[in-house]
Amino acid sequence: MKTLALFLAIFISNIAFAQYDVEERDDHNMITENNKSILKIDIQQPLLQVAVKNCKDFKAVDFEGGIPVYKEMLKKYMYDYLNSEFYVLNGDFTFTLTIDETGKVTHIEGSPKVSNSEIFFDDMKYIVRRIKKNWIPATCNGKAVSSQIKIKMNLTSITTDL
Repeated sequence: MKTLALFLAIFISNIAFAQYDVEERDDHNMITENNKSILKIDIQQPLLQVAVKNCKDFKAVDFEGGIPVYKEMLKKYMYDYLNSEFYVLNGDFTFTLTIDETGKVTHIEGSPKVSNSEIFFDDMKYIVRRIKKNWIPATCNGKAVSSQIKIKMNLTSITTDL
């Protein structure tokens, strides 16, 4: 009889505490993920070099390890650092990097300008600056010169609601 009474007391207390827990929880502070974005990045090869005017012996800018290494590094960083949850990316984009005489990226400009693209362009500036390897500067008649390189890419976002 004592065993039955103990069992009933435990059973009733479990039901009482379970009801208290459900009634007291605050649903306003719950964080859920409502959608999921999948981003596909296609960086076109080769990267286009803007030549320097009035130069007879022009040698294009290069990257430590080669352009394919830069392309793969850029794609990896884009997957890691782009906030694709905040914007949908679809279409062709072109980024123009200005590389100075020392091999540092000094200016980054993205196009085309579309609605809310400034956030994406700011993210891309951050990504390009995160790549720590240097460029090998372009040369004109044996002297290092500032130059520009154009990176064309196609981005496709697929967003689903969960």
